[in-house]
Amino acid sequence: MSDENVESELKIPVADLGQVRVFLQRARAIAVRTMAREINLLLDTDENRLRTAGCVLRLRRHGDRNTLTFKGPVSYRGAIKERPEHETEVADLDRMGEIFKQLGFRVYMKYEKDREDWLLEDVSVVLDRTPMGSFVEIEGPAEKLAEIADLLGLEIASAVRGSYASLWLDHRQRHPELDLPFDMVFAE
Repeated sequence: MSDENVESELKIPVADLGQVRVFLQRARAIAVRTMAREINLLLDTDENRLRTAGCVLRLRRHGDRNTLTFKGPVSYRGAIKERPEHETEVADLDRMGEIFKQLGFRVYMKYEKDREDWLLEDVSVVLDRTPMGSFVEIEGPAEKLAEIADLLGLEIASAVRGSYASLWLDHRQRHPELDLPFDMVFAE
């Protein structure tokens, strides 16, 4: 598999997305997309064939853009998460969901976030507000991620492992008193 199909990222929880935005503006980053609600649907078979293999199949709606993504098994180099990734735009998210249903896949989890996209050099920086807090994802060439995190005032040691789905499940387990839903969705 070529490097262009490998996602390398850091996911860092933050208290204040506004401060990160200030650092992005000072670094002359380019705002690619303003903050908008993003809906993610994770699919698998009834036998959990993909999850058992450490893979993800996702349908995503972000504004007027719909994507289908397949992600292979995860590996880590320090705090940097790496995994094969293949993504394409789809015209009709609902129809694509129906096609997958006919092929034996079902939505097993839905998660939402408000996402804002920036580009700094050849590195994607996204600001995410989720029902469990805010995060910054830095994605691009692995050798540049720590440098960009530092430039944005972020501590690489604070990077978390896991997907939003796994982080949400952990969050729910740590906070049973909140009676949170299985899906990571906003209450509003």
